[in-house]
Amino acid sequence: MKLLGNIIWLVFGGILISFEYLISSLLLMATIIGIPFGIQTLKLAIVALWPFGVEIRLKQHNSGCLSTIMNLIWIFIGGFWISLTHIVFGVLFAITIIGIPFARQHFKLAGLALTPFGKEIS
Repeated sequence: MKLLGNIIWLVFGGILISFEYLISSLLLMATIIGIPFGIQTLKLAIVALWPFGVEIRLKQHNSGCLSTIMNLIWIFIGGFWISLTHIVFGVLFAITIIGIPFARQHFKLAGLALTPFGKEIS
């Protein structure tokens, strides 16, 4: 089921979402200050490319206050709007029974897009 869900996800927009995250990651990494944010955007690109079967967990060895500060900066830079977009798409997909698995993936991406620092993908 994971393979079929991921293939359908790719065909109906997952590849575009992942490509947009990849481009924004490369643009963020063009500056030294943007490198940590670019790495987090790469994390989003990986999950957006193949979301079914991916778990997002809090890191066991969290860097403490630094990840909180970086998450606050991220929210003000654009994380809020990215997360809001995924929530809107999740609600739209949740209207139909067939779209519920895709809505769950958008909600998972919304949580990661809001606060990506201090989380790991497995």
